[in-house]
Amino acid sequence: MPTIRKTQVEFEGRIEEREVIVEEEHIESWGHDVEMRWVGKPTPRVDGIARVTGKAVYTHDIQLPGMLIGRFLRSPFPHARITRIDSSAAEALPGVSLVWHKGKQPAVRSLDGRAIFVDEVNYEGAEVAFVAARDERVAEDALALIEVDYEPLPFASDFHTATAADAPSVVLGEDNWIDREGDLYERGSVEAGLTDADVVVELEFTTPVAAHCCLETHGSAVAWEGDLVTVWHSTQSIFGTRSSVAEALEIPMDRVRVISDYIGGGFGSKWGAEAFTLMAALAARETGRPVKVVLNREEEHLVAGYRPGTYQRVRLGAKQDGTLTLIEQEADVTTGAFGGGGHVVGGPAKDLYLCPNVRTRVRAARANTDGARAFRAPGYVEGTVALEGAMDALAHKLRMDPLALRLANYAEKSPSRGQSYSYKGLRRAYEMGAERFGWSDRTASAQSDEGPWRRGVGMASQIWGGGGGPPANAIVKLLPDGTAEVAVGVQDIGTGTKTVLTQVAAEELGLPLSAVRCVVGDTLPAPFGPGSGGSVTLASSTPAVRSACREALRQLIELAAIMLGLEEAPAGDFTVEEGEIVYGPDPEKRIPFNQVTAKMGNYMIVAKGARGPNPEDRAVNTFGAHYVQVAVNVETGQVRVERLVAAHDIGRVVNPLTAESQVFGGVVMALGYGTTEERVIDPDTGLQLTPNLEEYKVPVMVDIPEIEVVFVDVPDVEANSVGSKGLGEPPIIPAAAAIANAVFDAVGVRVTDLPITPKRLLAALRQAATESKEGTR
Repeated sequence: MPTIRKTQVEFEGRIEEREVIVEEEHIESWGHDVEMRWVGKPTPRVDGIARVTGKAVYTHDIQLPGMLIGRFLRSPFPHARITRIDSSAAEALPGVSLVWHKGKQPAVRSLDGRAIFVDEVNYEGAEVAFVAARDERVAEDALALIEVDYEPLPFASDFHTATAADAPSVVLGEDNWIDREGDLYERGSVEAGLTDADVVVELEFTTPVAAHCCLETHGSAVAWEGDLVTVWHSTQSIFGTRSSVAEALEIPMDRVRVISDYIGGGFGSKWGAEAFTLMAALAARETGRPVKVVLNREEEHLVAGYRPGTYQRVRLGAKQDGTLTLIEQEADVTTGAFGGGGHVVGGPAKDLYLCPNVRTRVRAARANTDGARAFRAPGYVEGTVALEGAMDALAHKLRMDPLALRLANYAEKSPSRGQSYSYKGLRRAYEMGAERFGWSDRTASAQSDEGPWRRGVGMASQIWGGGGGPPANAIVKLLPDGTAEVAVGVQDIGTGTKTVLTQVAAEELGLPLSAVRCVVGDTLPAPFGPGSGGSVTLASSTPAVRSACREALRQLIELAAIMLGLEEAPAGDFTVEEGEIVYGPDPEKRIPFNQVTAKMGNYMIVAKGARGPNPEDRAVNTFGAHYVQVAVNVETGQVRVERLVAAHDIGRVVNPLTAESQVFGGVVMALGYGTTEERVIDPDTGLQLTPNLEEYKVPVMVDIPEIEVVFVDVPDVEANSVGSKGLGEPPIIPAAAAIANAVFDAVGVRVTDLPITPKRLLAALRQAATESKEGTR
């Protein structure tokens, strides 16, 4: 029976205790000694053929009879006041169905409490007008006909400009500071940490603003049928979208259906309904025709969010033997004109290492750009760059092996919560990664220099949540032909979620994979499920699937017992083996699964399962370590990552094939973050100079190194009934820091301003050479 209770819920690096409705799980977790048929086996994606043949239908692919195309006119200024707007010529253009703007408002003017069409525009790309027309060409022509007069206003495009004493207002009437005092965490005493330290290192770091670069840009298509609205939306949260749409349109939730069968990437940027979703819904209702609005690539860079840049200061203190006495980290974050995004930059500093004196502070301020959004391990990537860079500098100052320094400060319990971990395999990850990489022989790589190329190695550690939690639900239907249908209210954002849910269901039901069909990405047939982000999807939803399958089996076993003449036998005496229901005390008494279901006729077994609460007295986290070898050209400044070994502890690995793919993707994103990717804004105009994939440099195939992946693969039996934790975030967290540390090892100069571009590296080398000459005078 469901009940309301407090349980630990984690998302985007934050652990909170909330009152939620939960159903207790009474299923013993799959331990490491349980023999598995499907779980833990490399399994190709169940929808792989659809994806590679073009049969998969993404939001961009939706084509409906009579569908209109919606487009936005956007601000060409970072900050301005609209003094006049005239859309008469656009409205008169044949093929244009409607035009909306501040002087001709739609029926609903705001989404999530913020008006869409207003006098003041606060960033380049802000919505000025909306057009719905019969096709893309007519819509673009109509936008060109709208006349707008702007009064440019002073702007601030970065943290320092926005927080200066004479800073212009980013939003008129609002303080530029979102959090002047900062999100503060303290334990122990900074003063005591400094007093106890034999060695202190202090460094400053900057990390770049990074774009998500989803291959499928943001977009929605909407159609009404009477008072029912269907929204095809590229989203990480179908139920979040349903709630947003229903609230904005002031209609009941049961009138809204959201579909997101396939998604071309999200990485934290696609949560709930957005302005284009609302405009599509309103335009479709007013015109009586379906409407689709999708962003182009430039819009994706201008208005779809980003990982915020940071300015960080880190100070570490340690005894001569490497024992940490102090971790102090401060970060300033720019979150755009209207804030947004998760900025737990101090998260790793709080919990990665055992240290009695820790202080972190994160301040946030506005700037005249689009709002920051969550981006794959928000805050933790940025915080790890600084913390792990400082740890490497400390190891160098102590003349200590960087791995040995980390092991000397290994935390057996959560330092910030004082709880034991449900399972912590970081020590094993250190060992496995070091062995695969050859860390003990790392000096050999430094001796393989060629001409201007210098080689070096580095490593970095990772901590993240990934434990998931309630609420998450699943429905399982056993059909008369012996097949099963599993409905889960989550989305497969390209991570292989549908495949791992199928594996867990097939494992629990004792069926072949081909006999299980998993339905995700649709609010109509599925019960509530969490948004796909923060590495919570697998850890939240697979236990719910297993619970539903267990209940379905219980009902089926009751029928099988009757058919076997064993009505009085306890349900626990039966198992499912190779498609047969077997009576344990007498294995000769067995009956094929499909023979039992065939007796159901037109009846089907329907069962619901739910994710139980997280353990109250345990911290549930994922851990990992990356080892990197780089080659650096001291003449051109080029950094070439040659090899990376990623070792991760994520509990049970349900599908090694898709898990390895997750790591590949995270590492490549981190490679870009560390060496090439950076949003650039012209300080004189406030306009973005990198709003496309030509100027914004994501890694291409020639940049990608040899990537080796090893998993600890020990089920976390205290975390949930499957023993698994999430993997979406962990691979991106330590890689950039490890690359930066390897660059230092190669050239003896620490670049603390990411990304490490040739220009920055050469400047650092010249500065070091100048300082060396001055020091010898």
